[in-house]
Amino acid sequence: MPLNPINRSGLRDAGGSTFRFVDLFAGIGGLRLGFEQIGGRCVFAAEWNRFSRETYRANFDSGAHDLAGDVTAVAERRIPEHDVLLAGFPCQPFSIAGVSKKNSLGRSHGFACDAQGTLFFDIVCILRFHRPRAFLLENVKHLLSHDQGRTFGVIRRTLAEDLRYDVRWKVIDARGFVPQHRERLFIAGFREDCDFSLDGLDLPDPTWGPRLATILHPEDGTETPE
Repeated sequence: MPLNPINRSGLRDAGGSTFRFVDLFAGIGGLRLGFEQIGGRCVFAAEWNRFSRETYRANFDSGAHDLAGDVTAVAERRIPEHDVLLAGFPCQPFSIAGVSKKNSLGRSHGFACDAQGTLFFDIVCILRFHRPRAFLLENVKHLLSHDQGRTFGVIRRTLAEDLRYDVRWKVIDARGFVPQHRERLFIAGFREDCDFSLDGLDLPDPTWGPRLATILHPEDGTETPE
């Protein structure tokens, strides 16, 4: 579902014009792809992992904008103005596997994890400073139930009550797109009230998603030369 037309410095629908977005905790650029396909232009990206940054540079013309390593070391004012903020903030402090591992090691999880759990609040600082028109955050499904729902309650109240964004969320299984059962929580927020709904997304049937063989290199001479 395309974004509703919003017009200040250029956030519009998929019909043409560009809007500016930042790509935080970017990985190798999965979220970026979708927003470029509806006319967006990335003006800043950040990714901690060195190998992911190398892949990101290979995938995109990141020379056109800064590609930071540690976003927490970048002052909010140094991040360019943008219409949309994207952030797949670290999921390990909230995932079932991550929590189990940290418990077994006697380490804190959730917001108590100093290394990763508090990075959500760095996103909050950027949202508060720049006040973008919209944001899309992504994390694991277990974020909804972590600490008996209290963790997500803090996130929801911070975004909706403190920052005054109109917030929606939905768990989406990527199984219809990739050969993996991969449930992720998406949190969308808008600075102004709108009729956007994640429930209206047109998603492929997860029971008929691709199989691993369909994405592997055949190595039998039938593949397109690189």
